[in-house]
Amino acid sequence: MFSENKKSRQSGEASKEQNKISQGTLIKGDIEAKGSFRIEGTIEGTLKTPGKVVLGKTGVIKGDVECEHADFEGSFSGNLTVKETLSLRSSAHIEGEVITGKLAIEPGATFNATCQMKGGVKSLKDERRKEKQQSQEGQTA
Repeated sequence: MFSENKKSRQSGEASKEQNKISQGTLIKGDIEAKGSFRIEGTIEGTLKTPGKVVLGKTGVIKGDVECEHADFEGSFSGNLTVKETLSLRSSAHIEGEVITGKLAIEPGATFNATCQMKGGVKSLKDERRKEKQQSQEGQTA
């Protein structure tokens, strides 16, 4: 029973624990953790987690963030890499470079960033070529 808990903590999986950085807190430097984050204060540096990052309305991040999911209401400036879904609430202010799997932006959010979407996006040119080839094959048959 106890060995199972140790194994799950030692693996690269995200922990169910949540780290909170309260309003009025300033952290300068790099942070790496297995748990998720709720940020109401300020981070200047790099934040890496296999979990979720929630940036509250009073939260500010200046630097790089790598995470699985992100939900932003506050201000972000830097490089943002989100493996799955990035959700920007109406009060969010984003500047920099963004790489994400999915992007959801509420009206009113400020998004001044270059954005690259990773995932199962199909090229329209490839689809049109396939359709054209299929129609040509159908005409010759």
